[in-house]
Amino acid sequence: MKYLVWLLKAAIFFTLFAFALNNQHEATVHFFFGHQWSAPLVLVVLAAFAIGLAIGALGMVPRWLSQRAVARRHQAAAQSAPPTPSADGVLHSGSHGI
Repeated sequence: MKYLVWLLKAAIFFTLFAFALNNQHEATVHFFFGHQWSAPLVLVVLAAFAIGLAIGALGMVPRWLSQRAVARRHQAAAQSAPPTPSADGVLHSGSHGI
């Protein structure tokens, strides 16, 4: 299995390397107000991917922070709640092992 994973990684690397070698032509990106950027096409694609990745990660931050706050509230409530006996007579705390 380890060799299969390395083979897959090598195939992905060589595919991306061949893509980079085949896209070395100059590309111009036109921005607003007459600004432009000229670079090899592979760098333009890489920059677009990196910008999309950063915007996607920044878009997740508010939800991530709210989920952390909810988890913190639940954890505090579980720690302050007294253990309750269940039907089998065993005392259980509210955390359920989390």
